[in-house]
Amino acid sequence: MASGFFALLDDIAALMDDVVVMSKITTKKTAGILGDDLAVNAEKATGFVSSRELPVLWAITKGSFLNKLIILPIAFLLSYFLPWAVTVILVLGGVYLAYEGVEKIIEYFVPHNHEVTKIEAVNPSEEDVLLVEKKKIKSAVVTDFILSVEIVIIALGSVVDQTLITQILVVSIVAIIATVGVYGIVALIVRMDDLGFRLIKKSDNGKVFLANIGNLLVKALPLVIKGLSIVGTIALILVAGGIFTHNIEFLHHFIEAIPSFIKDFIVGLLVGFAAFLVVLAVKKLIKVFKN
Repeated sequence: MASGFFALLDDIAALMDDVVVMSKITTKKTAGILGDDLAVNAEKATGFVSSRELPVLWAITKGSFLNKLIILPIAFLLSYFLPWAVTVILVLGGVYLAYEGVEKIIEYFVPHNHEVTKIEAVNPSEEDVLLVEKKKIKSAVVTDFILSVEIVIIALGSVVDQTLITQILVVSIVAIIATVGVYGIVALIVRMDDLGFRLIKKSDNGKVFLANIGNLLVKALPLVIKGLSIVGTIALILVAGGIFTHNIEFLHHFIEAIPSFIKDFIVGLLVGFAAFLVVLAVKKLIKVFKN
């Protein structure tokens, strides 16, 4: 009995050791998506009254956890019964990521005209503010769902050759780290300006050092969000390109002479541009048929 019990403990310890190692590797592979997730949610959680920033972020965080509760069981079932479907979803998700990255680049050089929302109007009512807040939360949760699918599928693709219990543990850990890590950092980012204003107020007694730090934090917030957006866009294309080159045999041997990260970027950019043209053509066809 005793030897059997200790053998069981040894098996559990070995399993957890494998899970920790695989979780570390898998987290690195999903880092690009996490970077974009961070940039997107930092942008969506700003622009509110200071007292509403954290409640809005908490609402998005709860939506993110719910997304993963929906995605994880479906992903595990597909991995067990239809393992090939994981690769198909991974590649389709890569097309979406590449498209989104290229769309952001095109948007930067050829900006579109956006409608002015009610919250941008002069003296918006409380009802209008809450309505816009709900729309931004819904938009953030929908975006999180798409990114969460990619995070889970990429994580699952990294451990697809492992046992089912290892897959469940590793992917669940990565999903939790992704949610807590991303939204924890976003919470710190969106409160940068608030902390800066507090330091500026405390500097009224002649504390110039605090005033300088406060001004730096206030001025740095929009730059940090813009920087995250740029890094996130590059990461989207790199991650998408990596998905294609690792899962499509033809692209795996595409331009082998150049470094892999440059190859991934080129492939991601080409696929994203092709997807952008297809989407643009479909939109124009729909518009023609409607007219």
